[in-house]
Amino acid sequence: MINSTEEYLDLVDVNDLVIGQKKRSEVYAEGYQNFGFRVVNLFVVNSEGKIWLPRRRTEKAHCPLHLDCSMGGHVSAGETYEEALKRETLEELNLDVEQINLKFLGYLTPQDGVSAYMKVYETKMEDAPNYNPNDFFEYLWLKPQELFDRIASGEKTKSDLPKMVKIFYE
Repeated sequence: MINSTEEYLDLVDVNDLVIGQKKRSEVYAEGYQNFGFRVVNLFVVNSEGKIWLPRRRTEKAHCPLHLDCSMGGHVSAGETYEEALKRETLEELNLDVEQINLKFLGYLTPQDGVSAYMKVYETKMEDAPNYNPNDFFEYLWLKPQELFDRIASGEKTKSDLPKMVKIFYE
């Protein structure tokens, strides 16, 4: 991994093969039109089929105050999807992936209409995770249709959230 105070991301081609690296801020500034990058996402779902959806803090540079996936994070340069899942789940939800039951939901690419190459997982929990207050400030438990109804009424979400919910829960 490249040393810097800013996170570097691997850039990937249409086959999800690494073709270079850039600072995360540069990836977003350029709109990632000519390359892709990798992310991991995790949904926390309870026995009622409700998804735990946190709201991003006002201070977040990207999508402040938007509802987000239960956990979502970038795969840093030189990192595997699985290493990023472990790191991000611990950072955002204070959960050790080796101590919870994980289900792999699927692998999505920009060809599926999402913003990045991503692996998506699920875990079952009845209570809200002990989330990082630097990332989120509140949360909702919503069934997929409740989320879509809120979006139709003006609720803001990160763009990939409704796409993933539709793919994996509808």
